[in-house]
Amino acid sequence: MENNSFWSNIFKKESKEHYNIFKVLKNVPLFQDLSKHQLKAIERILHHREYKADEIIIKENEIGLGMYIVESGVVYITGGKEGKLLTVLGKGDFFGEIALLLEVPRTANAIAHKPTKVLGFFKPELADLINKDPKTGNKILFRLAGMTAERLRHGTIENRELRIKLEDLEKNIESGD
Repeated sequence: MENNSFWSNIFKKESKEHYNIFKVLKNVPLFQDLSKHQLKAIERILHHREYKADEIIIKENEIGLGMYIVESGVVYITGGKEGKLLTVLGKGDFFGEIALLLEVPRTANAIAHKPTKVLGFFKPELADLINKDPKTGNKILFRLAGMTAERLRHGTIENRELRIKLEDLEKNIESGD
């Protein structure tokens, strides 16, 4: 039976867990522009997962299905043959959002460093949301596009700076400095 606001208990407070999920979602750029009503719709389609320490959440080179939001715990992002630590994520951080747009291999591993809870937001649920509630779906897609564009912009700047450093290094080697 669907929750009817007319018959619901108006004095009932939201559970602490419910509030924490809203707080976590509101801090994820993808969901920042959403209303409380829209956040409730997102909450209903999230997948709750718990991982033990050292358990793999996502594997490098596997096709991504969606993104994850750290609800509690710590996630190590590692990459390469040596499994080099790239970054450490905690409550409210997210990873894997490119999988909402493209079916491509993951570029890194995500490993629970200690017992960790994550919220999964997957591409099929996003597609369903876009069909059922285009306004909410489009808000999410625009934020996702903006985040992706900003990362591309940042990567382009970083790439340019590294190329300049490399050219300077090559000039120094050639000149014997």
